[in-house]
Amino acid sequence: MTLLNAEAIIYDAIRTPRGRARADGGLADVSAFELLKSLYDALEQRTGLDKNLVEDVILGCVTQMAEQGGNIAKTSLLYAGWPDSVPGITLNRFCSSGLDAINFAAMKVQCGQARCILAGGVEMMSRVPMLSDKAAMFADPKLALENRMLMMGSGADLIASLQGLSREQVDLVAYQSQQRAAAARTEGYFKSIIPVYNPVKDCWVQEDECIRAEISLQDLAQLKPYFAELGANGVDELQLSEHSHLDSIAHLHTAGNSPAMADAAALVLIGDLSLKDQGLVPRAKIIAATTVCNDPLQVVSGCAAATAKLLADAGLTSADIDLFELHEAFAATSIKCQRELNISDDKLNVNGGVIALGHPMGATGGIMMGTLIDELERRDLHTGVVATSGAAGIGTAVLIERL
Repeated sequence: MTLLNAEAIIYDAIRTPRGRARADGGLADVSAFELLKSLYDALEQRTGLDKNLVEDVILGCVTQMAEQGGNIAKTSLLYAGWPDSVPGITLNRFCSSGLDAINFAAMKVQCGQARCILAGGVEMMSRVPMLSDKAAMFADPKLALENRMLMMGSGADLIASLQGLSREQVDLVAYQSQQRAAAARTEGYFKSIIPVYNPVKDCWVQEDECIRAEISLQDLAQLKPYFAELGANGVDELQLSEHSHLDSIAHLHTAGNSPAMADAAALVLIGDLSLKDQGLVPRAKIIAATTVCNDPLQVVSGCAAATAKLLADAGLTSADIDLFELHEAFAATSIKCQRELNISDDKLNVNGGVIALGHPMGATGGIMMGTLIDELERRDLHTGVVATSGAAGIGTAVLIERL
């Protein structure tokens, strides 16, 4: 864990709506460049930020090819007409990328290397589909099995098996996520959303599109398990060989209780206290952060492991934290987090998670940070944790305090 000795302050956190990652999605006609430009422009307008003060832009993006390739952090700045003096770097730590971008930015500020950084992420999954980069560790089944590099849903099914979960339990997580997200959207709780204009469809996208408020538990129960075929092709055998107390892998995850693919981008403005002299108003302070790698066969268990380490190293328990935004990387992962970390239901993902809201991989961590700060402010609370799971067991967690 990195305990930050100097103060890394969050001055603002904004995002686009999450669009459905398909051709008829509201953002599907908008490039990653255009999506990020809308946020750069909005951040300048909201805060009065002098762009010349920005010393770096750090963005997470998982599928770095086509229009998302070639260092989208720097090229999007060129597209947006920002000063040539602003550098940029794009990173990939799988689905933890956006949160790691925030963590890296905070560390640069903490060590005095920069006074003002933008961090966040982008993923246009309708335009650059997941796995379209054909990375060998995912595209070659033999190589993947030999190196224990599994698909995320296979890991979630193993977590469900280890936790002794039923289909009804995982579907209930998905149902609650949908209901909470729908209520938050109706009540206008997602204050960090910046509307985006789609000139092809001639429409403004103003709200998250993936939410299915009408879905019922009966609807969820009708959906077929999605990862059983992968299991039959060698994944089950590998997982059982290392978890020999299990008789079988329970294939419980479906399209309904798994994260929804989405298009979105997020930006977080991080700096030291000197930015107050420029008229910027602090919203939160980053207190601590950690990154771990847990069991690769569980794939998406890193969120729970990172949060546990973060709290233990800081000498805290879940009772000391007001709100948790934990990556809803499949329903079983949420149950694992809640059980092992002893998080009460009224503190965890209170406005829904990515099962309902959508998971634009490289942008998710940045979006979750904005959601947490908005909700801490709305409830007049003080401490929160954001944590994400990435492939191969990776997890990142960040502790913040509202100012």
